[in-house]
Amino acid sequence: MERAFDGAAPSIADEAFVSEMAYAVGDVEVGPRSSIWPFVCLRGDGGSVTVGAETNVQEFTMLHGATLGDEVTVGHGAVVDYADVHDHALVGMGSAVMGGATVESNCIVAANAVVRQGQRIPAGHMAYGVPAETRPLSDEQVAQIGKTHRNYVELAAKYRGTPAEEKSGEDGRVD
Repeated sequence: MERAFDGAAPSIADEAFVSEMAYAVGDVEVGPRSSIWPFVCLRGDGGSVTVGAETNVQEFTMLHGATLGDEVTVGHGAVVDYADVHDHALVGMGSAVMGGATVESNCIVAANAVVRQGQRIPAGHMAYGVPAETRPLSDEQVAQIGKTHRNYVELAAKYRGTPAEEKSGEDGRVD
């Protein structure tokens, strides 16, 4: 369900999939080939919610005044509240990213981790625990972020009834 609030209405890209059981209110923007799954709440009623391209937000997640970059995965039951998650990141199931926090690119927030208010997770790191501590990610772990996001781009295309758009890298392989 989409609802205008205080003069702002959600803007959903034509190529996005938003479940009929998701709720988007106010200043919300969802980018192309992104997916918003059932029981997700996008609250743009006190700050904008921006979901970049090819980003997926899974069931029972709450985004409130949050910005997600491109190619982000937000797992089931996560909360991102007035925080920023940069491109190519994964926010694990049941985790929380609190006000003023920043998760930089190529990061993983582990399941059930709590990223504190104002905390910055540096690029290429994992945040884990309560409160979150960090450690560097391996190249394999960074690659897994991409595999997860691509799976959801393909799944959302099936829900929309259209083929997923493929992007070809310099080496000719499909990403």
